[in-house]
Amino acid sequence: MKKFATLVFALAATVASPAFAGTTIFTGDTTAGPTYNRPLSGRPPTGLSGVGTAVRYVVTPFTVSVSGSYNFLNSSLHDSFFGVHSNAFNPANGLLNALAYDDDAGPGTDSLITGLGLLAGVSYFAVSSGFDNSDFGRFTLTVDGPGNIVGGGAGGGGGVPEPATWAMLIFGFAGVGMSLRRRRGAVAVTA
Repeated sequence: MKKFATLVFALAATVASPAFAGTTIFTGDTTAGPTYNRPLSGRPPTGLSGVGTAVRYVVTPFTVSVSGSYNFLNSSLHDSFFGVHSNAFNPANGLLNALAYDDDAGPGTDSLITGLGLLAGVSYFAVSSGFDNSDFGRFTLTVDGPGNIVGGGAGGGGGVPEPATWAMLIFGFAGVGMSLRRRRGAVAVTA
């Protein structure tokens, strides 16, 4: 039994190790969101759009647990547009605190920002929107990097843990169950 428990915990550690290289998925829908004049693509963007003057958006606040380089893929059935702000997001001034915005660097019309340097403990705001005023709907935002991504508060869907995190939880509960079962058996023998 001890060998089995050791094997289970070793397997959990192996499967769960990618959890520390965080991947988190946020979902949302911009259909009923407020509107703003979105920035142009850039790192950082230097101007506001002439066609996306009243695009619907959803803001997902988040932080990262480890400073480093992070990647963002914003996928949708409409022509998505995506950006990241630090410290605060002000829809009345879309350029304020804007770190990066992208239109179609991802597959199809998906937005993709790669290698964005983020610092642990800083508040960030992911802004999912459309290219022009008629582009809105459901979106999926996938964020990955060297640390865990914590967020999904007001305006954004909750983060979905990656499969390795689920595996670690399942193996952990299995280990606790085996430990309790073994302890109960030991108590029965001594009684």
